[in-house]
Amino acid sequence: MPVRQLPIQIVNRIAAGEVVERPASAVKELVENAIDAGASRVDVFTEGGGRRRIAITDDGAGMTHDDLALSVDRHATSKLDDEDLLRIRTLGFRGEALPSIGAVSKLTIATRHASEPHAWTLSVDAGAKSDIVPAALTAGTRVEVSDLFYATPARLKFLKTDRTEAEAVREVVRRLAMARPDIAFSLSGEERAPVTWAAALPGAPGRLTRLGDILGADFRASAIEVRAERDGVSVEGFAAAPSLTRANALGQYLFVNGRPVRDKLILGAVRAAYADYLPRDRHPVVALFVTLDTQEVDANVHPAKTEVRFRNAGLVRALIVHALKDGLAREGKRTAANSDGTAIMAFRPGSSIPRGGWDWRRSPNFPAAPAAPAYANAFSSSTFAEAAQAAFDTGTPTADVRYEQAPLSDLIDRPLGAARTQIHETYIVSQTRDGLVVVDQHAAHERIVYERLKASLERNGVQRQILLIPEIVEMDEATVERLVARADELEKFGLSIESFGPGAVAVRETPSLLGKADAASLLRDLAEHMAEWDEALPLERRLMHVAATMACHGSVRAGRILKPEEMNALLREMEVTPNSGQCNHGRPTYVELKLADIEKLFGRR
Repeated sequence: MPVRQLPIQIVNRIAAGEVVERPASAVKELVENAIDAGASRVDVFTEGGGRRRIAITDDGAGMTHDDLALSVDRHATSKLDDEDLLRIRTLGFRGEALPSIGAVSKLTIATRHASEPHAWTLSVDAGAKSDIVPAALTAGTRVEVSDLFYATPARLKFLKTDRTEAEAVREVVRRLAMARPDIAFSLSGEERAPVTWAAALPGAPGRLTRLGDILGADFRASAIEVRAERDGVSVEGFAAAPSLTRANALGQYLFVNGRPVRDKLILGAVRAAYADYLPRDRHPVVALFVTLDTQEVDANVHPAKTEVRFRNAGLVRALIVHALKDGLAREGKRTAANSDGTAIMAFRPGSSIPRGGWDWRRSPNFPAAPAAPAYANAFSSSTFAEAAQAAFDTGTPTADVRYEQAPLSDLIDRPLGAARTQIHETYIVSQTRDGLVVVDQHAAHERIVYERLKASLERNGVQRQILLIPEIVEMDEATVERLVARADELEKFGLSIESFGPGAVAVRETPSLLGKADAASLLRDLAEHMAEWDEALPLERRLMHVAATMACHGSVRAGRILKPEEMNALLREMEVTPNSGQCNHGRPTYVELKLADIEKLFGRR
């Protein structure tokens, strides 16, 4: 078959397949054009998930008659001053969006420039342009797309339901609205109730207002401001406290020079920063804005401009990790069970109580009441009152459930208060000036030991204790090989092991911080974690996994009865330990209940 030049209509449809994958792609390109035009308000309307109709209206600069004629030609753009693709300061620059959309749909553009006496309109039907004629429009641009992909029926077969496509459109508009809080957005259509995001004030407060409007009040309540800058690269934004997580990474919103992107480098940095705070199956909610010189980032690596490439990727990653860790450490006392009101909601009537209230008589642990004596009705009212009052006279208390301790006033003003008692040999209850705190003793001590291990490793290595008689731990050969292969990494944490035949390991030294550790149980847990490691996992992360496992084995176990001084010592350690709001597995270490909330539960407020 001879080589031939493809017709321009086919070229445009091929390009449309790269740029316009679904209705949301068309909305993204058109809204980006509105933002680049300097709009202060953008209105988006869709029908049929965008398949039947898309309408984008803005109050931007608009186009002149001549610019409108060129705008639907391929590779025609007003967003590049020269041919330098490393100085891109706009969201669009390829000049492919309008001609690609027009090649597969019915496209109508009405626009008015300030220098023109009136507006102009132009239509494109499957690539065929109409004449430009006068139109009625006060300012800005209005773009309408009808019957998307009618010129390429095969593409229609791959579209999902109208509701699914409408949700994709909503997500695109949400991301662009997050990127530009100074612009007002509205989104409406037959698939959804209208929503409007008003323009916010400049700076961090305005950005948080917009993020709260889009991500919800729970994000606004748990948001931690993060900021870092180095060598011309700045990272700022907001990260949710570990109390707010998702089952996937879709709650992570990333922007580079105002452009919404999905970048594996940044996602990996977010995961690394939260590694000490969340379980492996949970993901944080963040909105990060990276700003750097345009020459240091290449936005021309994907037709839809959703990916970027950094010249100094290591610097960007390190700065993101530093910004997030610094913010999380600063707000490390936030817990996963009280910052979002979960603890209070658990006590509210109706949360787990049958409708109409809880009948304590139905409790299987409540003894059946004795039958009333036959002469009960003979009691007078005064006699009954005396008998009822006597029921509360249980005699002198045999013991005070509150521990005797130092004067309460010395400790009650501390952040975690004064220990009052221990319940179920697992939870410490302490009293603060304005409420109470319930502490999980194992989770709290686990975080303390973990932070000590990290600090000791950073300073001069982990102190170790030599076992008088090496402990021999028997395992299968594969597990032994796995542990011995990582012996150098374990050595850094004071755990010295060596092979003791084909199916055993000899433990010669253990970390001093762990005290009298159960070496067999510790090694088995370490072996299980190592089996899940990816060889590409950085050494730092592998070492932190080891530290986390050791901390779990070296901490106070649930079920151990603590003395009053031990409980208070644990509370004081928590107050000075970084990130003490969560254990290193992501579980909360304590729950705080304010006195005002408790009074509301009992109707005192």
